[in-house]
Amino acid sequence: YIYPEEWLCLWASKRVGRPVKWVSDRTEAFLTDAHGRDHRSEAELALDADNKILGLRVKTIANLGAYMSLFSSSVPTYLYATLLSGQYDIPAIHANVKTVYTNTTPVDAYRGAGRPEATYLLERIMETAAREVGLSPAEFRRKNFIRAFPHQTPVIMCYDAGDYDATLDAALKAADYDGFAARKAEAASRGKLRGIGLSCYIEACGIAPSAAVGSLGAGVGLWESAEVRVNPVGSIEVLTGSHSHGQGHETTFAQLISERFGLDTNAVSIVHGDTDKVQFGMGTYGSRSGAVGMSAIVKALDKVEAKAKKIAAHLMEASEGDIQIEGGELKVAGTDKKLTFTEVALAAYTAHNLPEGMEPGLKEGAFYDPTNFTFPAGTYVCEVEVDPDTGKTEVVNFVAADDFGNI
Repeated sequence: YIYPEEWLCLWASKRVGRPVKWVSDRTEAFLTDAHGRDHRSEAELALDADNKILGLRVKTIANLGAYMSLFSSSVPTYLYATLLSGQYDIPAIHANVKTVYTNTTPVDAYRGAGRPEATYLLERIMETAAREVGLSPAEFRRKNFIRAFPHQTPVIMCYDAGDYDATLDAALKAADYDGFAARKAEAASRGKLRGIGLSCYIEACGIAPSAAVGSLGAGVGLWESAEVRVNPVGSIEVLTGSHSHGQGHETTFAQLISERFGLDTNAVSIVHGDTDKVQFGMGTYGSRSGAVGMSAIVKALDKVEAKAKKIAAHLMEASEGDIQIEGGELKVAGTDKKLTFTEVALAAYTAHNLPEGMEPGLKEGAFYDPTNFTFPAGTYVCEVEVDPDTGKTEVVNFVAADDFGNI
């Protein structure tokens, strides 16, 4: 966000001709910085005779605080209601969200923004329903899992893939879910209460595609750009429109190039946030730097690799399809012919002997605009012990089983 103190510091610095620093204490921060979420919701779940879900109805009042913030109105609507299907095959969903202004601190996108709210509400009613119909909360969820993909939910999102049984099974096994009854009885012998709860969540990450936000009237697209520049000495400079705020993209992105060409990561430099160099970019938010930003880099790398193989095949008088990249070398399969990546890079810029019609240089760019979100999912299990006299609660065990695809 851009807080007033930030641009006020810029203005003051220009006026006095010297650096100006703003320092707030924790109380000031709590009173003025954007808060995350404040919902009051009612939910109803309809089941058939076999305990399969028929429909879900949700009524939510979402507090925006005293003022409208950047994403405050989209969080309890587009980022919340669209995830109310969770991991479950729910044929009908009706969500009515009313936003209200109050005398509290404004809210904005913070830590998941909308998706935790959806998961919390859905998982609470799934747990409640399971107990009311006399089913194990785990088996009630399993009975209603989505198993055919792609799956179009009633609330916009279309899930491309998922295996919710796998994460449920992994979490239940790690938590020794079947042994809970014995642990509960043992706790009771000591005068303590035991409880165990599940949460099966789904996320919508890799915020894009442009068509999705365009349908909402957004004035920008949500693609990402990348440029891969191979220098004559074989070092590589990657310009990304994504931005690192401390997540370590400089390492992760360099590993991507290192793995592709077999180069040392020290030979790769990542440039981000430099508007004098980077052409365009949409930045970091919504868990998009990997799914969207790195995908743009991969598309640019594909072009670089294709050109490098053409050059190597020409220089070694081999078929382009026989060129393999391994350990920083381009080799002709089944022979001892090979060139180092640096030799190919130098040849690209020397340009004395390139395939006919090929432009010199080894530099490629790409834009990536995904056709869908990504949908990571998982199951969490928490077991607690409670002292009924004092209410003191101890978290005995917490298990997380996540499916994030190929990490």
